[in-house]
Amino acid sequence: MPLTDLSLADCRAYRPGLPVPDGFDAFWSSTLSEAPAGGPVPEPVFAPVDTGLTQIRTYDVTVPGFAGRPVRGWLHLPAGADRPLGCVVEFLGYGRGRGLAHENPLWATAGHAHLVMDTRGQGWSAAGGSTADTDPGAAGTVPGFLTRGIESPETYYYRRVFTDAVRCVEAMRAHPAVDPDRIVVTGVSQGGGIALAVSGLVPGLAGVLPDVPFLCNFRRGAEISGRPPYTEIAEYLKLHRDRAETVFRTLSYFDAALLATRATAPALFSIAMMDEICPPSTCFTAYHHYAGPKDVRVYEFNGHEGGAAYHQREQLAWVRSLFAGPPSGRAGRF
Repeated sequence: MPLTDLSLADCRAYRPGLPVPDGFDAFWSSTLSEAPAGGPVPEPVFAPVDTGLTQIRTYDVTVPGFAGRPVRGWLHLPAGADRPLGCVVEFLGYGRGRGLAHENPLWATAGHAHLVMDTRGQGWSAAGGSTADTDPGAAGTVPGFLTRGIESPETYYYRRVFTDAVRCVEAMRAHPAVDPDRIVVTGVSQGGGIALAVSGLVPGLAGVLPDVPFLCNFRRGAEISGRPPYTEIAEYLKLHRDRAETVFRTLSYFDAALLATRATAPALFSIAMMDEICPPSTCFTAYHHYAGPKDVRVYEFNGHEGGAAYHQREQLAWVRSLFAGPPSGRAGRF
């Protein structure tokens, strides 16, 4: 496909302002400290699953997420691990659920703990999901998730998703099989945007791997993307012509590029220059605003598939180097 966005040179120079909405940090502090109604929050549950994979132990995970509601996932551990491991927490692409228990063993076969978080309400595209979203928002939203609850930051869908993601990281920090000082967050597309959001909401991460990230610079995405999901915003505003200010105010609280200005962990990005789904200028917005140490791999002739296995090779080497030092020393075996 041809280039549909800025040239690479222009993307490298593209540094749009990201106005901080009123009460941005207070909003997230309040959201993450909000106690769920109806009593104490349950502990995370890790139930063993027999997948038939002899070199990996897998657990069916339930973590109390936003408002204490259950979020599902899979935890993969290398069989025979006898000390706390570095952990990769993975968030999924738009529409994808956690899938089946034996899928996606890459990080565990590389010797790391690996948590895959199910995305609430999703799981209709490449893999099924198991986590419901019980807050659908007002009627009249465009099919998908970008306009669900968009009437205000308090009701917006990604408030729940980003909180779920933070809770999953916290659950892994407390897990006896995991070194709490060696947690990396990663994801492709939507997952990359969630990883960037977490990078700004959770201090002390070891690393961040945003792969062709979505949820960055919403206005530009809505203006130039020719394919979903950013087109959901444009479709909504095509009908609700008087709501643009409200919509973009809500979205500003969830812009992963803005949340990344609070990040401190090292990051390795990937960006594809022929990406019609997450235009490269939106991804470079996040890269340029990312506040921690950072590097990027650019795939000039690829679309939203990005670097695929080539970039996985880069990520594996990067994480191996990141985890190369001595462990934190926490005793325990799961």
